[in-house]
Amino acid sequence: MAEISPLRRRMVEDMTVRNLSPSTQRSYLHAVAKFSRFFGRYGLGLEDVRAFQVHLVANGISWPALNQTVCALRFFYGVTLGHD
Repeated sequence: MAEISPLRRRMVEDMTVRNLSPSTQRSYLHAVAKFSRFFGRYGLGLEDVRAFQVHLVANGISWPALNQTVCALRFFYGVTLGHD
């Protein structure tokens, strides 16, 4: 079994402390993983988040899925990374 990264573990702990449901946790982890795979790394700036959103819209993402992705990235940056 693959070892979980410290950053992923921290995000899971942050979501657990805030009592997010298991399905929300899975969705948020999936969204952040998809974002990081798109750029090949974590810790990107606001313009990168915007570029990712434009990419998703251009590829036909639904509004609910886009909204959940935005919420996941907001959680990741705001809570897990502690950025504004």
